[in-house]
This record gives sequence, structure tokens and C-alpha cells, in this order.
Amino acid sequence: MTAAAMRVPSRAARAKSDLPPEYVVLARAGTENFPVASRLLPAPVRSDLMALYGWARLVDQIGDDYAGDRTAALDEVERQLRLALGPGPGQGGFPDGSMPDDDVHPLVMRMAETVRRLDLPTEPLFDLVQANRQDQVVSRYETFEDLVGYCRLSANPVGRMVLAIFGVATPQRNTWSDSTCTALQLVEHWQDVAEDAIVGRVYLPLEDMRRFGVSVEELVPPSAGYVDRGRRGAAGGASPACRALLAFEVARARRMLDDGSPLVASLKGRLRMAVASFTAGGHAALDGLAAMDFDIYAEPSRPTIGRFGPHLLRLLQNAYRSPRPGAGTREEAA
Repeated sequence: MTAAAMRVPSRAARAKSDLPPEYVVLARAGTENFPVASRLLPAPVRSDLMALYGWARLVDQIGDDYAGDRTAALDEVERQLRLALGPGPGQGGFPDGSMPDDDVHPLVMRMAETVRRLDLPTEPLFDLVQANRQDQVVSRYETFEDLVGYCRLSANPVGRMVLAIFGVATPQRNTWSDSTCTALQLVEHWQDVAEDAIVGRVYLPLEDMRRFGVSVEELVPPSAGYVDRGRRGAAGGASPACRALLAFEVARARRMLDDGSPLVASLKGRLRMAVASFTAGGHAALDGLAAMDFDIYAEPSRPTIGRFGPHLLRLLQNAYRSPRPGAGTREEAA
């Protein structure tokens, strides 16, 4: 090895040395739905959910904002989690499970400690890393099925981990949770069509765009002449074809929210309220898109109580009328 090569740190070494610090990753925790909702839960459960939030935010921040080699940084954070989880099938670590504390990011360590204590599944955590790897190389999805496949990696793992943390995961609940989480991910994409297009990302399925006669170039908002983006029907808005396409995708997302809604009735206590609130928020966001006549250039409005409330009430009323299977101990405690 040459002296020059010895002086140049490897991609992995650089990624390890400058992963986003904990305080930067958690800076948005006070404004995002997941950590805010967790404040309603008992302290032990809240701590475990925040460990999951910290891991998910760390991975997403690397995938979205890391200034260096994002793939190398994602490889590094996965390596750290495998190390922190200790020995086991598919895991790294030392034979006695020990490791130097300074080798593992504190958010990774916290997630690993939660996994070991509650005997949680690990595949969903690595799926989140894989979703962000995919983001580095894929910016278009040919079919709706391809997009749903991406959501299986980027959104569904969080719902499955929440159910596992509460001790209420079953195959049926996981299926309902997958529908809900995929739908909520789609809601975010449909709110940000123009914003994503500006940076070269298109989540609208390409086959649907061809069917409705919408081009990728049309998704980028005009640079001038469209000032009032907050008013329905404002001059310079999206074309009728583009609005019809978004209306079609909104209807799909709403059906998926409905498909997942039995999850609410299968739960109880504050977990039921939290899941119902997330689902109602998704419906309210879709209502907001409809209120803007599905104009992809319009600024997405925050769900109002007038839109959110009726959906939440409907979900809770349906839940109280439905028979409910037995629940796990952590859910009963919550």
C-alpha cells in the first residue's frame, strides 16, 4: 500500500466518522406525528417507540440529506446495527455480545437494546435501510405494484415494529397495518408530486401517466404566472388530465386506508386511538387534495379538525361496534 493510500480514509471510514449526530436527527421530533402521538402513551412504551423513531429518522436522514457517499453511510449504519444486536443468525458482533461503545451510533445502540429486550423482529429495521438504498438508484416506478413494493420497504416496517413493540402483532394485524402504512406513504407522495418532480423524483406510476396522457415534464410547476397556489381553481393550475390522474391515485390510497381500517377495531386503549388518528389524518389529507380539485401545483393544506374529526369519529364508532380478539399485555397496559 502506498503512503498516499494510507492517508486517504476509505468510504466506510468516512461514513462512520460523520454520521448525523443524535441531536440533529431528533431535531424534528417535536413537530412530527409519530413522536407527538407517543406522548400519550406510558413511559416504557414511549421510550421504545422513540427508539424506533430515532432509528427510522437516522436512516432516512442519511438517505435524503447525507452530504457524502450515501450508500456507504447506509452500509455503515446497517453494519453498526448488526454489531449492536450481537451474535445470532445473520448478525455480527462478538461471541460474548460485547462491543466498544464508541463504535456504535447512540440511536443505533438504543434500537438494538430495545430489540434485544423485547425480542423484536429485525428484518423490518433492515428493510428501512434497503428502502433508502433503493432511493439512491430508483427515481421512477413503472407500475403501481412496483410502487407498493417500495412502500413494503419504506413504510410497512414501521407499522409492523409498532405492533411488535406493543406485543400485539399477528399475521392479520400485520396485513391491515401494511395496507394502512402503504396508504399513508402514498398520501405523502400525492401531496408532494410537484415538489418531488422538481428534484427528479416521480412516484406516480409511469403506466398510469401514459394512460391519462400526462408527461413527466408536466409535473414540474411553471416557474412564473402561478402565484396563488393556495386557492382552488387558481389560474395556471395543473391540466385536467393531470388532475384526473391524481384523483385516480387518491381513490386508490383511500381504498387502501379502508382496507386497513379493521386494525383499529382489533386494538384497544390508546393504541387504538393512535392508529385511528393516523388513519383519520390520511383521509383528511386526501380530502384536502380533493378540496384543491387535485391540483398538483397547489400547496397541500394541513388537515383541519373539520376534515379530521368526522373520519376519526367514524373509525372509533365502527371499532366499538365490532367484535375484538384478545390483546397482548402491553396493549392492555396502554
